[in-house]
Amino acid sequence: MVGGKCIKFGDSVNTDIIIPGRYLISIDPKELAEHAFEPLGLEIQKQLQNSQVVVGGRNFGCGSAREQAATCLIGAGIKVVIAKSFARVFFRNSINTGLLAVECPEAVEAIEDGASAFVDTENGIVNVGEQSFQFTPYPESLRKILNAGGLIPFVEETVLSEGR
Repeated sequence: MVGGKCIKFGDSVNTDIIIPGRYLISIDPKELAEHAFEPLGLEIQKQLQNSQVVVGGRNFGCGSAREQAATCLIGAGIKVVIAKSFARVFFRNSINTGLLAVECPEAVEAIEDGASAFVDTENGIVNVGEQSFQFTPYPESLRKILNAGGLIPFVEETVLSEGR
C-alpha cells in the first residue's frame, strides 16, 4: 500500500507547470523538486511539500516529453500520481523513473484536496476514506520495473542477475 496526503489539481496540468523549462539543466530530483509547480505559487509548493499523492484530472502531464516532470515529483516526496487520465509520455516516464501513476477517474472524483488516498497495486484498488475504487492493475512487467525503482535499476538488476 502506498499513499498519504493528497494535493489535487484539475485537467491538463502540463509539464511546464510541473517543472518549468528553465530548470531542465538539472537532473537531480531534489534540486528539481524545489521548483515543482512554481508557476502556481508558493502556497501550492508548500502544500506539495506536505503531500505524498498528486491527484490530477484528465490529460495529466501533457506537453513536452521531459522526464524531469516525473523525477521532480519523486524528489518532492510524491509516492503516487492518481489521475483521470495521463498523457502517454508522462505515464511512461513515470514508470521509467519509478513513480507510480494510477488512472482511476472514480477515485479522483472522490478525493478532496488535503484528504488521504492509498493505492494497492497488487489488487488494483484506490482507497479513499471508507471508499474503494478499482483500476486495472499493472501487468507484471511494469510492476517489476516499478519495484526495482525504475527502468534503469530494473535493467541493471536483470543484466547483473543474468551475468552471474
